[in-house]
Amino acid sequence: MSRKYSISSMCKLIGVSRSGYYKWLSYSKKSSDRGIKDRIIKDYIIEIHKKYRGTYGRKRICTYLNKILDSPINHKKVYRLMKELGIKSIIRKKVYRRKFKSYEVYDNILNREFRANQPLEKICMDITYIPIGKKFLYMNVAKDLFNGEIVAYEISTKMDTKLVNKTVNQLINMNLAKDCILHTDQGSQYTSRSYSKRLKDNGIIQSMSRRGNCWDNAPIESFFSHFKSELIYLIDTTDPKEMISLINDYIYFYNNERIQLKNGMSSIEYRTHSA
Repeated sequence: MSRKYSISSMCKLIGVSRSGYYKWLSYSKKSSDRGIKDRIIKDYIIEIHKKYRGTYGRKRICTYLNKILDSPINHKKVYRLMKELGIKSIIRKKVYRRKFKSYEVYDNILNREFRANQPLEKICMDITYIPIGKKFLYMNVAKDLFNGEIVAYEISTKMDTKLVNKTVNQLINMNLAKDCILHTDQGSQYTSRSYSKRLKDNGIIQSMSRRGNCWDNAPIESFFSHFKSELIYLIDTTDPKEMISLINDYIYFYNNERIQLKNGMSSIEYRTHSA
C-alpha cells in the first residue's frame, strides 16, 4: 500500500491530518510496547506471589521487581497490575479504630501474664484472613491460656461484629472461670458497644492490647502461625465449604492430637490430666 500511495495521499483519503497520523502511529507503538511489558511484569508478579506464599504486598513486590528489571517501576503500577491479576497479600491488614462515640478502648488487663491457673480463666481472641481464590474467609478464634486449647471459633465471609459476637456466644455457654479475662487487639469489632455490652452482661472482663503491639496478644498470634504453616499454605482450594471442612479437621487435630513441647501432651489431654 505504501508503494502505491504516499502518506499524504492516504491521510487525505481517510480524512486525517499528516501530524495526526504520526501521533497515532507513535501512540500505537508505545501502547503495544506497554502491553508487552505489562504482561512480562505480570508474570514476574505471579512468580513472586507464589515464591513467597502470598505474603508480599505491593511495596515488597515493587522492591523485588526493581532489583531484577532494567527499568524502574513504582508501587502504583504494581498495585494496578496486581489488581488486574486479582492478587492480594494474605498478611492480615491492620484494623484501625475510628474515633466514633460508639467505640471504646479498654486497658491491657492481661498485661502479658499468659499463664492461667485454671481452664477458661484467661482467653486470647483475634481474627485471621483465609484466602479462597480471589476472595477471603475470616476466622475469629478464642484460645484458652490454661492449656492452649482452641475453645471457640467462627468462620464468615464478613469481618464484622456479628462474627465476634457469635464466638462470644460459644464462650458464654461454657463454664467460664469467675472474672474470666477475654483479651483482644483494638480492632473495630472488639471496640463496638454491642460486643463490650455482651461481655459485661456475662461477667467477662474485657482486656485489649496496646495499639500496634501484637506481642500483647502473642499466644493467639502463635496459633495463627502454626495454623497457616501447617494447613493454609499447604492446600489449594477455591471451595469455601471444602476449606471450612479442612479447618474443622485441623482444629480437632490441634486440640486433641498435636503435642505441645512444653508438657508433652495435647491441649485436651493436659486439661484432662490437670482435672
